[in-house]
Amino acid sequence: MTHEEKRAWTMLVVSVITYTAYVITIINRANGRPLADVPYAATVLWTIGAAIVASVVVETAMAVVNPRASRDKDVRDREIRRLGEYTGQSFVIIGAVAAMLMAMAEWHLFWIANVIYLGFVLSAVLGSITKIVAYRRSFPQW
Repeated sequence: MTHEEKRAWTMLVVSVITYTAYVITIINRANGRPLADVPYAATVLWTIGAAIVASVVVETAMAVVNPRASRDKDVRDREIRRLGEYTGQSFVIIGAVAAMLMAMAEWHLFWIANVIYLGFVLSAVLGSITKIVAYRRSFPQW
């Protein structure tokens, strides 16, 4: 498994775990009241910060466990990264358009912020899955 594939797995796992923790926290705080009334801003910031810290810790642990691992990227690595990033970006765009439409319709800020956050998470998940599949199967040459 290449270093870049390990990074994709890390991004996938960390994104899913931290977003799941966010959703569970918000639902538990609702306690029977509408979700839009739940304070969410600090939780969003904490889960994003936790995802960044977890990614750095895992990356550092990978470097300590296997210090001689090659981190050189060849053409295939760059192409797979590009494919994953382009694929993942679709959800950033979908989330941004959805948030814009929600703002125009004057939805509550809770829903707008959460659709943006979900767009970023889905972008990371889809991009990571695309990279993993490309590494595991043959990468198309065009």
